[in-house]
Amino acid sequence: MKPNAAALLALFCTLAAHAQEAAPAYDAAKAQAWGANDNGMRAYTFVLLKTGPKRMPDGPARDEMFKGHFANIQRLANEGLLVYAGPLDGVDGWRGLFIFATADLDVARKAVETDPVVINGEMVPELHKHYGSAALVGVNDQHNRLIKPKP
Repeated sequence: MKPNAAALLALFCTLAAHAQEAAPAYDAAKAQAWGANDNGMRAYTFVLLKTGPKRMPDGPARDEMFKGHFANIQRLANEGLLVYAGPLDGVDGWRGLFIFATADLDVARKAVETDPVVINGEMVPELHKHYGSAALVGVNDQHNRLIKPKP
């Protein structure tokens, strides 16, 4: 049975209209604020945190170092420089990662060097240029909306 050209055209037009409805509207203000290019992309610095040469022994000093590490992460995120951070599984010495909203490796390096785990030699940073979705800049705001308030 040969398909009817008019029916195929009608189906195509319906699908095309549906696809246009489903496509999100371009947000020029957000694209500009987040540094997006025309493809919604931007440059970042990716930091891999690896096991360093000086593991701090378990105890209060180590606890304080990691408390400072998390406070530093929050500070950098609040400043808008750090857009993503998280731990890794430790395989091959890979301990964590940072993604900074800067293409300038020196800016990211200076920020990483403020972290107590780096200062103490617990971890060493490896910096790389990264190119990805500008929407990553919005992760911290969205993440804060997912944190359930404590009673």
